[in-house]
Amino acid sequence: MSATIHRLDPGRPAPSLDPMMSLVAADMNAVNAVILDRMQSDIPLIPELAGHLIAGGGKRMRPMLTLASARLLGYTGTRHHRLAAAVEFIHTATLLHDDVVDGSDLRRGKRTANLIWGNPASILVGDFLFSRSFELMVEDGSLKVLKILSNASAVIAEGEVNQLTAARRVDLGEERYLDIIGAKTAALFAAACRIAAVVAERPEAEEAALDAFGRNLGIAFQLVDDAIDYVSDAGTMGKDSGDDFREGKVTLPVILAYARGSDEDRRFWKDAMMGHRASDEDFAHALSLVRSTRAIDDTLARARHYGQRAIDSIAGFAAGKARDAMTEAVEFAVARAY
Repeated sequence: MSATIHRLDPGRPAPSLDPMMSLVAADMNAVNAVILDRMQSDIPLIPELAGHLIAGGGKRMRPMLTLASARLLGYTGTRHHRLAAAVEFIHTATLLHDDVVDGSDLRRGKRTANLIWGNPASILVGDFLFSRSFELMVEDGSLKVLKILSNASAVIAEGEVNQLTAARRVDLGEERYLDIIGAKTAALFAAACRIAAVVAERPEAEEAALDAFGRNLGIAFQLVDDAIDYVSDAGTMGKDSGDDFREGKVTLPVILAYARGSDEDRRFWKDAMMGHRASDEDFAHALSLVRSTRAIDDTLARARHYGQRAIDSIAGFAAGKARDAMTEAVEFAVARAY
């Protein structure tokens, strides 16, 4: 196994997901066929609502990671197709539930399902997709795969509850926030990668390496999302700049700006996170604070750190198209904010 360590290089051309998408294109067609088949129901509302989100323009990064990890390991079977579909169903179910909890009205540039069909329908269709994911796991027949994905589902739910209990607490602290995103975002990235090693019957060390890759990528991915809220627009990222701010979401840029601010700044952040400072002028002031305290710069620096850890995690695997594509996927995840 090679000991080459890749480095995130800001001087390289803009990274892209294209290499990974090309790498897994044929497998992804098979996964999409499973998704289309298993989201069907005799109750028309179920495929209608599920299809609204599943066909809503997402990159399907989590199932792609399952497929790419299998390629990295040289796996040539087909078991991972249904498991990648299970991963996507878990992800989609959590999005449906998240939008209800958050009261969101825009996702990927489109109106959210809960805004169109209402909260009860979104929750119940999310439950349906969770159930479909477990059907696919059981059909695979591996108790180890079932344990990994079911545990990830439980950890995601714990992360959501942890976030709910910490809602609008601007003094949350960086460590607890990282625990939250490690659960609600990174756990599924990690599981999506790890199950490929189980299917390919590879050693525990390779399972752990892929788990670390996915987990660190997931944290980097979420931290970049946090930063993007203060530098983005709906046309490029599918949500308006300031959506998290106006919804009172305490993310890492807010945590850092609050910790580094004056007493007056802290009063502003407390009021803002409670929903009392949500005007365009208030958001402009928030922007000035996250910039002056270097909260955005440091959030992105942390994202690069976790991205580098992800890349280093797979450095021991054989060089080739799969490892290169996965490395570039990490670089793409981090570079979205630039």
